[in-house]
Amino acid sequence: MKLEFNRVCVVGLGYIGLPTAAILASRGVEVIGLEINSHVVETINKGDIHIVEPGLDVVVRTAVMSKKLRATKTPETADAYLIAVPTPFKGDHVPDVSYVESASKALAPVLKKGDLIVLESTSPVGTTDLMAQWLKKERPDLIFASEGSEQCDVYLAYCPERVLPGHVLRELIENDRVIGGVNSVSAERAQKLYKIFVEGDCIVTNARTAEMVKLTENSFRDVNIAFANELSLLCDKFNISVWELIQLANRHPRVKILQPGPGVGGHCISVDPWFLVHQAPDEARLIHAARKVNDSKPHFVLEKVEAVSEKFKNPTVAFFGLAFKANIDDLRESPSLDIVEHFSSRRGRSVMAVEPYIDSLPKKLEESGVQLVDLETAIQNADVLVLLVDHDQFKRVDKKKFEGKAVIDTRGLWR
Repeated sequence: MKLEFNRVCVVGLGYIGLPTAAILASRGVEVIGLEINSHVVETINKGDIHIVEPGLDVVVRTAVMSKKLRATKTPETADAYLIAVPTPFKGDHVPDVSYVESASKALAPVLKKGDLIVLESTSPVGTTDLMAQWLKKERPDLIFASEGSEQCDVYLAYCPERVLPGHVLRELIENDRVIGGVNSVSAERAQKLYKIFVEGDCIVTNARTAEMVKLTENSFRDVNIAFANELSLLCDKFNISVWELIQLANRHPRVKILQPGPGVGGHCISVDPWFLVHQAPDEARLIHAARKVNDSKPHFVLEKVEAVSEKFKNPTVAFFGLAFKANIDDLRESPSLDIVEHFSSRRGRSVMAVEPYIDSLPKKLEESGVQLVDLETAIQNADVLVLLVDHDQFKRVDKKKFEGKAVIDTRGLWR
């Protein structure tokens, strides 16, 4: 079968960009990965990976060996470009789209008539339109897609990912995708690209709606997690088991409460709702309240750890899990990491951390004297055990070994 897109450039080879590049390459497309990090470029070109994601190592190795995937720091011509760069926020929760701007300007010199650019990075509403403006300034010789006109030299679209870490390869293929074109011809062009590897439905809309869809999905999750976290605060006040409460309440046929935790982390749910709050503070009141509940939960957990630790003389405290969710190595915006950083910042404390998915601690924890140890060492030597992440390894712990120790369980795993 002849491909309409023989060469695709994926900008940003992180948790989304690299799996997407590898899957496209596995479908016979020549894929160039554009990445500013030299270590990442070298790692991928050796057929290795720099992140933890089940099955990704095999797909990347095969793609590199078959010469369908290679990484570079220099922009090259392609038929389509997928931008998957970070979109964090700056101080006071102001969205930072500078990485998208930098990526756009880096691509501008190699663009030609007929090219397609798709922004995948989670972004504030209107970012794809901004991208068009940046590109127009760099390349006034080209006509970029614009709303209300079907005439263009370069097609522009927005298509957010919606995958679960630990299941990225499967969900990139199976999940439906929302494809928002700046104009309808851009949407149709992008739809053809995604149908190369997506088995789910590729649903076409406009770019602004697609941007809002992504923010809505993550805000929905954040609000529902906030409800569970707020219940945990109430249950602590009323001396009730939140785990039993939720289990019983969920027996109602139309109630499905999520599980509470030490907060909300990661680059999506803990960040994206702030984009809406920043853009429309008077309207996004519920979303804002949920953000405040979830952002305050680590402080509540920290206070519990402080209070329990004071009951021991020179206690050793072990924290189980640093990642922002179970069974991954991603520490971005992790509430667990935040808790350990704050607790260990006071000098003279004996602190251990158990995180089976990393080989070394972040610099800040190392400087605070935190020890990275295995599960058994922590349980044997610590006085206070604090479960922060429900990694599968922690589910198999023999709770008989907890005798004489204080246990703080933020996940309901060791109750």
